Order: sequence, then C-alpha cells, then structure tokens
Amino acid sequence: MQLADRGLEVLNLFQRALLGAHSNLGERTIKAIWRESQPAAGAALLATGGYGRAELFPFSDIDVLILLAREPSPDERSRLESLVGQLWDVGLEAGHSVRTIAACLEAAEADITVRTTLLEARFLAGSRTLYRKLDAALHHAFDPASFFKAKKLEQEQRHAKHQDTPYSLEPNLKEAPGGLRDLHVIQWIARAAGIGNGWRDLETHGLIQHDEMRQLSRSESVLQNLRIRLHYLAGRREDRLVFDLQNALANQLGDSETPTRRASEVMMQRYYRTAKTITQLNTILLQNLGARLFPKSEVELQPLNERFRARGELLEACDEGLFEREPLAVLESFLLMQQHHELQGMTAPTLRALWRGRRRIDARFRRDPVARLMFLQILQQPRGIVHEFRRMNQYGILGRYLPEFGHVVGQMQHDLFHVYTVDQHILMVLRNLRRFTMPELAHEFPLCSQLMSGFTRHWLLYIAALYHDVAKGRGGDHSELGASDARIFCRRHELATEDEELVVFLVMNHLSMAMVAQKQDVHDPGVIHAFAELVGTERRLIALYLLTVADIRGTSPKVWNAWKAKLLEDLFRAARRVLTGETLQLDAALAEKQAEATRLLRLYALSDSVK
Repeated sequence: MQLADRGLEVLNLFQRALLGAHSNLGERTIKAIWRESQPAAGAALLATGGYGRAELFPFSDIDVLILLAREPSPDERSRLESLVGQLWDVGLEAGHSVRTIAACLEAAEADITVRTTLLEARFLAGSRTLYRKLDAALHHAFDPASFFKAKKLEQEQRHAKHQDTPYSLEPNLKEAPGGLRDLHVIQWIARAAGIGNGWRDLETHGLIQHDEMRQLSRSESVLQNLRIRLHYLAGRREDRLVFDLQNALANQLGDSETPTRRASEVMMQRYYRTAKTITQLNTILLQNLGARLFPKSEVELQPLNERFRARGELLEACDEGLFEREPLAVLESFLLMQQHHELQGMTAPTLRALWRGRRRIDARFRRDPVARLMFLQILQQPRGIVHEFRRMNQYGILGRYLPEFGHVVGQMQHDLFHVYTVDQHILMVLRNLRRFTMPELAHEFPLCSQLMSGFTRHWLLYIAALYHDVAKGRGGDHSELGASDARIFCRRHELATEDEELVVFLVMNHLSMAMVAQKQDVHDPGVIHAFAELVGTERRLIALYLLTVADIRGTSPKVWNAWKAKLLEDLFRAARRVLTGETLQLDAALAEKQAEATRLLRLYALSDSVK
C-alpha cells in the first residue's frame, strides 16, 4: 500500500508539474504582451478557469480577465482590442472578458458560471491593489449557500445532457458524470464556504476520511493523466475518449490485449470504475457539504428498528459503526428503503458508513443464510427493485455480493447493438422487466404486461436478467458460462428445482428467440415446431418472450422497432399454439397471412380484391 501511495504521489507531482509548466509558458508570453501594450491605466490582468488553478491542459483555452478600474476611454478600448489580437496572433487561444469590479459583481450575480470563474481568479500582472479590491468585494458579496444550490443544480443539468450515466462508450473526461468537473464542483463549493481548496482541507474539516481523500486524489490523477495524453494524441483539445483514440491511449498506458478482451476494453473498464468512484464520493461529499451549509433544526426521528431510523425523509443508521459491526445491515438498509416509500435517500453519515462497510461483504458474508434470504427479499419486494439495485451497484455492494457481476462492472461491449457497459445493460433489462409489472405502464407493451400479470414468481425473471450476460468477457460461450453461474446462485439460495431449471434455461437460451424470429421464417410450421420443442412448456415460452423483449430494448434506444416486435409476437403466438395443443398447419399459417393482408388493405381504405 505504501508503494502504491508513493507511485500515486510521484504521478501527481509529475502531472501537476506538467500542467503548471503549460500555465507558466502561457503566463510568460501574456505578461510580456501586457507590459508592451499597457492597455489601461490601473488595470489588472487575471487568470481564470483552469488557467486560474494553474491546471492548463496541453490544448485547453487560456482564460483571462482584464479588470479595469473604470470604464475605458476610446484610446484604451483600442489598446485592449490590440492586446487581445496579439494573444491570438502568437497562437494563444484566449478566452477573455473585460470588466470593472462593479461589472464583475453584476455578472456574478446573474450567472453562476461567471461567479465560479471569479472564484478561481489568479493575479498575473498590472495593479495588485485592484485585484485585492475585487477579491474583497467578491468575498463580501459571496453567499456560499446559494452558490451550493446553484452548482448542484448546474451539475444535475450537466449530468442530464450525458444521460445521467458515466458509462457512455465515448465518455467526456471533463463533463460527463464521474468526470473532472464533478471533482471541481466539490472544490468550488468548499472554497466558497471557506473550507479550503484541496482534498486534505476537506479531510481536516471532517468532511471526508483519509481513505476517501486518497480515493479522490487517485481518481483525479487517473483522469488528469488520461486527459493530458488524449490532448497530445489528438493534437487538439479533445476531452472525449473517442473510439479512434482508445487503442492508442491503452497502448500508451501499458494495457495489453488478453485472449478475451481488447486493450482498449481493459483501459475503459478502469476508467468506468474510476468514474463510478467519483460519482459515489461526489454524492457523499455534496450531502456532507449541504449538511454543513444548511444546518437543520431538529428533525423528528422515527425508529424503524433497533438498527435504523428515519430522519425526516432519509434513512439513518443508529450509529456509524453499524455496518462494520453487523455487515448484514448493509443489505437490510436497501430492504428498508424498499419497504418505506417515504424514504428518499440516506443521510450523509450513513452513505459514508455504507461506503466503508462494503468491504465486509466477503465469502463468509455470502455463505450466511440470512444474507441470502435478505437478497431474495430485495428481489421480491413490490416496489423499489430497480432503484435499489442501481444504488447497490453504485456503492459497490452488488458486485461484492455477486462477484461474477462485479467482473462485468464497466465492461465494454464492442458490437453493433449495445450502447451500455455490461452491468448497465443488465440493470436496463431488469428495469424493462420491472416495467411489465406496473399497471400504469401497460400501454407501452400490452401483451408483455398481460403475460407478466399472470406469471407467478416473476422475480425469477429478475435473476435471469442478472445472469444472462454476466459471463461476457471471459471467453467461450457467455450463455453457457452464465447458465452455470445462475445454477450456482439458485442452489446457494435454495430455490426449488423447478425454479432453478427455469432460470438456467432462460440464461442458456436468452438469445434463441431473437435469432429464430429475425433469421428464420416464423410462418414455417417446421421452424415453429422446432422452436416449440426447444422451449418445452408454455411457462418457459412466456418467460423467454418477456426476457427477450426486455433484453433487446435494453441494448440501445435505437435497436427496438415495430418490425422486431411483430416478428417476436408472431413467433410467440405460433409456438404457444403448438405448446397448448393447437396443431399449426400450413393452411392455418397461410390463412393468418391472408387475414393480416386484408386488415392492412382495409386500413388504407383499399378494396379486398386489389392486386
């Protein structure tokens, strides 16, 4: 551990030196131009943005503020224009603004981006006295509480632009959830609140613990390293990990291709896990900072049991050592979130304790009969299943309880269909199955909703969803390997033999129905009989149909279409007739086609005899 820390420290020092060197290079040039032009009497030149932090990436813009003591004269305005032109002439892509102190305060009041920019302003040249006046005026006018609310809203809007997921196949290292901007938000709020600028300051003020501080520092270093290399590889400002550069970047980082995975997949999985860590700690820290900035009056505490209570709308562990002392309480916390609809989240101390307590989920924990029973209870609850499984994945609980799932967290899928990592796809399939159970969503897929309503123990489908792609990236047939994992799960959790066989069948054959529907003639009696023989029973057919629809819809928003829906439904209905004893004759199949053709003719107001 000490060796790893030393390596991290060396990498951090190197990266800070590189980013600082870029800043210094631009600074020397800008100062020389400023001295030569002397654009306005008593003015000051300030660095802002990443340049203000002295973190200038190779091809990032250089942002500067020209602070004026008063409105410029026509001559000064001309010299200011000349100054900006010279910056571009020497090759500096400069983002600039020209304002007085009053204009700065007015702009900061109206625009949270300007307010943030000014928070990071750093003196470069000119009147230091004017800079100090601006700093004092900002300090006097700054409201940390309103800044916190504004930055939190801004982050939510930014995340929404990236579909609220860090698992895009070409993620933006800076702006996407789990990117550098999520770290900057914490630092900005801490600075505005007078807590400090760095992660150690947050630790000193009790907002994070030492291991969390190390995690933040390590994650920041990983993203900075990727972004620096990405700029150099692209030869321009490029903050997205685009496909064209992923392999070259992986090779630079020393990632090697394995028998089952590309080098880029190895690198991207490390990135996704880093982004996931950042989103986890960002959530914890925002809650901690919010509690610090908005101390609430005493909220009525409602005991839920001897271990947990409700603090308003938040779940709270009775003491922060609960998960370390009683690891089973980790799963219990998610079960309680499902059982108490009034709960909207967890308190900051509980989230932090949960983050630490995840390490107690080990082989001994997984063998505990109570843990196994509780996990099945989470699957069987009438509400909150998808939300809590996503939360369990977010905080690293799901991958520890199901190590086979943990292996595919952040695993990319290089094909024409999937736009999500394997773990996110699995949770999307779980979500789609869950939607079939909700009466208010029955209009989306009426047949699926009807079938699900009559399907007993539909939570077995959720288990199949968790395992259908869990073996991707291992090599070999992922359906066979996943079926083997699913059987072990069923036996470990003491499912009935009939239920075990259904789950294993679904995982083994989760691709079969789509392949038959899309690659064979679903109106050929021979094809229908062969498929019906594979399925064996009506219950299996219904389960496979529901899983197939949920699976295809979970690959990409663009993959599902009416053509695929019609093929699958035709195959399902035809196979169901065979399994329920209605022999599917060729004449019957032709009659079906003729009836469908007649229906379409009438739909377009055409005569039945039209040719």
